[in-house]
Amino acid sequence: MSGTLYGIGLGPGDPELLTLKAVRILSNVPAIAYPVPDSGHSMARAIAAPYLRPGLAEIGFGLCMRIDSAPGQAAYDDAADAIAARLQGGEDVALLCEGDPFFYGSFLYLFERLAGRFRVDIVPGISSPMAAAAAMRTPLARRNETFAVIPAPLPDAQIAARLDVADAFCIIKLGRHLARIRALLDRTGLADGCCYLAHVSTLQETIMPLRDAPETAPYFSMIVGHRGDAA
Repeated sequence: MSGTLYGIGLGPGDPELLTLKAVRILSNVPAIAYPVPDSGHSMARAIAAPYLRPGLAEIGFGLCMRIDSAPGQAAYDDAADAIAARLQGGEDVALLCEGDPFFYGSFLYLFERLAGRFRVDIVPGISSPMAAAAAMRTPLARRNETFAVIPAPLPDAQIAARLDVADAFCIIKLGRHLARIRALLDRTGLADGCCYLAHVSTLQETIMPLRDAPETAPYFSMIVGHRGDAA
């Protein structure tokens, strides 16, 4: 029989935020797979590390963050082949995913390649906007308010259109887009109701008003805002 592929949501960074199910699976699987960015440090593996047993097989695959998606697709193809070989041999594989597997995660692309051939069990994880709200001690939305999650790489016009119809919002994947997004929020009069967060739930956690944010931001950063809090 083929093995099972587990999509493990690891949460935003704190290993104690993993679910009991995720910990149980990670403590028993014979093989794991995880993305490795250009920097060479896998945050996903670091989060899961306290729960991994010695001697398990590991499949690291490149995570391409460039505009040209071709290198990234090739990496997913190679990773899918390596994972499939393990599954066909009867081994279970836990695919590590920061946050939640189905919330902007690299798991999506491997799921598309493997779900038609193998059993897949998805373990949800805490996504970064939820962790951000807890860190800020501020609700994301109240009663019938609408909440939008907006990727920063979108063009200004598309971001502005989504901001225009949302009561509260989270702009993710900031990185090199921080200055442009801050300028956009200034133009729309929303900047004063925004908070900047980076590396939520980790020892490097940073929380401050957007006005005080640095000039550059890491990839794992976001802006959370509420229209009612704007000046």
